[in-house]
Amino acid sequence: MSGPDLQIFFCEVVDQDALVEALRSGTIRAAALDVTHPEPLPRDHPLLRLPNALITPHIGINTNNTARRIVEKMVENALAALKGLPVPNEVRPQ
Repeated sequence: MSGPDLQIFFCEVVDQDALVEALRSGTIRAAALDVTHPEPLPRDHPLLRLPNALITPHIGINTNNTARRIVEKMVENALAALKGLPVPNEVRPQ
């Protein structure tokens, strides 16, 4: 297999049937997905049987550094809210 690597995180942005075919044919050499549709995948889904597909249960960003940064942002946001200040990392719909 000589295709490019592919890594997908979060969202329903990939046609999973097409991804299965691309992985089987070698068009894509390997794929790692932290989110699938549906979740969890049915036990008989082909992605679960492919040796060049890695499916993780929402742990793609689970590192000590990332966990520390998430907690720091959470504390920063909570302290600002408690003080009546704008929340620095607030996400608002457009």
